[in-house]
Amino acid sequence: MANSMHEMLRQDMQCEGLLECFHGLKHLDKMCFKVLVQSDEPLTIDQIAAEVDRERSTVYRSVQRLVQNGFVQKEQINYDEGGYYHVFYPTSADEIADEMQRTLNDWYAKMGQLIDEFRRKYDDPQMAALEN
Repeated sequence: MANSMHEMLRQDMQCEGLLECFHGLKHLDKMCFKVLVQSDEPLTIDQIAAEVDRERSTVYRSVQRLVQNGFVQKEQINYDEGGYYHVFYPTSADEIADEMQRTLNDWYAKMGQLIDEFRRKYDDPQMAALEN
């Protein structure tokens, strides 16, 4: 991963890189998300684990990160004779993109405030010397 914003802007970033950039998702998280997006129906953890060739517990943790970040939805399916299991399916691309846009707007506003603070603090060299 890049160390500075300048380095990040010079990289050839793909749209999937947004998942890592905005939410710190790992490679396995992105693999699980891709499996869910490509599926025509919701999948169980066991089905996802088989597709990505990883242990069930590892995939469960990855899918939980996706659920917590709003990329994946979880649904409980009840058996007629009692008991249940969970299936997972991706959140719509529009919902995910809208949330990333809100996050970017919040970040942009925060950076603007920090830049203004920097400008005020270092506009007067004597004040900057006193604060250090």
